[in-house]
Amino acid sequence: MENNAQKPAEEKKIILSGIQPTGVFTLGNYLGAVRNWKTIQDEYRCYYFIADLHSLTIQIDPAKRRQQTLQAFALLLACGIDPEKSLIFVQSHNPCHAEMGWLMDCCSQFGELSRMTQFKDKSAKHPDNINAGLFTYPALMAGDILLYQADYVPVGADQTQHLEFCRDIATRFNHAYGEIFKLPEGYFPKAGARVMSLQDPTSKMSKSDTNPKATISILDEEPVILKKFKSAVTDSEARVCYREDKPGVSNLMTIYSAVTGRTMDEITAEFEGKGYGDFKAAVGQSVADELRPIREKYAQLMQDRAYLESLMRDGAERATRIAAKTLTKAKKRVGLLLEK
Repeated sequence: MENNAQKPAEEKKIILSGIQPTGVFTLGNYLGAVRNWKTIQDEYRCYYFIADLHSLTIQIDPAKRRQQTLQAFALLLACGIDPEKSLIFVQSHNPCHAEMGWLMDCCSQFGELSRMTQFKDKSAKHPDNINAGLFTYPALMAGDILLYQADYVPVGADQTQHLEFCRDIATRFNHAYGEIFKLPEGYFPKAGARVMSLQDPTSKMSKSDTNPKATISILDEEPVILKKFKSAVTDSEARVCYREDKPGVSNLMTIYSAVTGRTMDEITAEFEGKGYGDFKAAVGQSVADELRPIREKYAQLMQDRAYLESLMRDGAERATRIAAKTLTKAKKRVGLLLEK
């Protein structure tokens, strides 16, 4: 007789992902990644962390960074990440990350780091702060992944190169010192919307956008959400359909589809003969309804800092226990004299 019981945790594959505490998640972050993190918790062993060490490549006020780290942790919980099912922690609370990052630095070649497109892009955006951390960022990211022997890493188009880099230096380390690291693979979720700017639908929605009308924060109040969608860029055709030459309308349809589960054909039929005003109002209301429980849960969590800090401590302890096993093996293999 077939056993339909849930697989024991040790048989599940490991998925690891981190998110920087550089501002409140956008609707794009939520629909494209974070919402899916909640749905895969029963299928995989999920390790999620706030990548505060990575955020150091950008200069911001220290008090603001601490607050944003706490907020990002609370946001993950509010979005449905369950600490009973998933490991959730702050990167800097586990010292193994910094140590492994240095080991990976020493396995990385200057040439391959200099070819990273994200380094080139960020250097162009911040020409006054092209620091060494920005250059070696992929090595720290590789260390993050390899510490936990992750099977899969959720990757977007802008992270594929970093994952390949991680696999390359893991292979190089394994060849030089013996097999230690598992080679991670990219995880491409079955559902995940690519959400574009509401004001420039040819660009991805970004929390760093200087136009406040372009981005929906997952903590925006309902009137704000409705107003932003009302002013979203569309076109002069006044017909709701998904076409390449209608980026504004297509973006709104993508959002509406992701939130409601309706197909593009169903959405087209729903708004046949109706104007963009009705369509924008419906999209805005569906998003407001989706985000309301997250905003309410977040507000509740932020009122109980002691609870958040206790979860952070628990997560850091669990993460350190797991990561230390891999780090110790790596340190032994490269010839570091370990404490007795």
